[in-house]
Amino acid sequence: GDLLVEVFVTGYAKKLPHVVVTDRRKAELRDVASKRAVAKVWVAEVDGRVVGTVALWPPGAARSEAWVAGAADLRHFGIAESARSPELTDALMTQAENTARALKASAVTLHVRRGATGIRRLYEGRGYVRDESGDIDALPEVFLEAFALKL
Repeated sequence: GDLLVEVFVTGYAKKLPHVVVTDRRKAELRDVASKRAVAKVWVAEVDGRVVGTVALWPPGAARSEAWVAGAADLRHFGIAESARSPELTDALMTQAENTARALKASAVTLHVRRGATGIRRLYEGRGYVRDESGDIDALPEVFLEAFALKL
């Protein structure tokens, strides 16, 4: 949870300086126990230190933000700046996507904060396609653009 707060706060400060990560959002990111009660959570470690994480809500799971019937919901993906690499990114994403396939999900859905072009390019490079029907407009706090990978 602390890794996600670090990644989101630091990342937004550098790339989207107008974004404020609220205390409510920080608490949500830190609440790994509640997340693990409904979602699958993976971490990557280097020398005993957690440097990456991703979570996948199975189809129909409580608190899923998936808008496609039968889809799994990928969220809370983050890698510490000091550990970022294509290999680590691929390992975490592949684990989540392969788990969605094993769960017989129809798709993997996810959301990207509007303006976060780097992560958007990463997802599009993996085959995720923009789907405006799943957008989440929670302005003035956030507007999330929806993407889906058909399985």
